[in-house]
Amino acid sequence: MTADTPVVFVVDDDASVRDSLRRLISSVGFRVEVFPTAQAFLRGRRADTPGCLVLDVRLPGLSGLDLQRELADTDAALPIIFLTGHGDIPMSVRAMKAGAVEFLTKPFREQDLLDAIRSAIERDRALRADRQDRTELRGRYATLTPRERDVLVRIVAGLLNKQIAGELGTSEATVKEQRAHVMAKMQAGSVADLVRFASRLGIAPAGSGSSAPKEG
Repeated sequence: MTADTPVVFVVDDDASVRDSLRRLISSVGFRVEVFPTAQAFLRGRRADTPGCLVLDVRLPGLSGLDLQRELADTDAALPIIFLTGHGDIPMSVRAMKAGAVEFLTKPFREQDLLDAIRSAIERDRALRADRQDRTELRGRYATLTPRERDVLVRIVAGLLNKQIAGELGTSEATVKEQRAHVMAKMQAGSVADLVRFASRLGIAPAGSGSSAPKEG
C-alpha cells in the first residue's frame, strides 16, 4: 500500500465486528482504520487521501446519525455507509437524505458492502477533484483587479466591449485590454470557458446579484 491508498474508516462498538470488517476490507487492498466510538473517530487524524466511513448507527455516546451531522456541520464530510442491526425505514430515509451512500442491515452480504465502499471512494475522489478545481479557480479570480472583476461579470452577462465601456465609463480600447487580462488570468480559452468558471465560482452576471465568488 502507498500513502495515497484509499482509507476506509470503520466505527463500531463491537470488537468482533471491527476485526471482521478490517480483515474483509483490507483483503481487497484498502487501508483500514477502526474506532470503537464516534468520539474516538473525531479525535483521530485523517489522512489527506480519498476514503469513506463505514459507520454503525447505534453507538455509545454520539450515535452514527449524530456523527454524520457533526461531520457535515464541520465541513469534514466523508461518504458514509451505515450498518445497523436495528434499522428501520425512517432511520434509513434520514441517513440517505443526509447524503449517506448506503444503509445496510446486519447481516449483510460482504459483496454488497465492498461494492458500496468502492462507490463511496469514487464519490470522494470526485468531490476532492471538484474542491481542488474550485480552489484553483478562486486563486485565479483573486489575481483580478477590482476593475477586471467588473469587466468579468459583464462579459459573463453577454455584453459587448462597447456596452461594457458605456457602463463603466471608460473607452472601448481599455475594456478590450482588460478583457484580455481577464481571459489570461482566468486561463479561459473562450467566453464559454469564462462563463463556466464564473458559474462554478457562483459569480452572477452583472445585474443579476452578487458578483463575489461563493465559498466551498
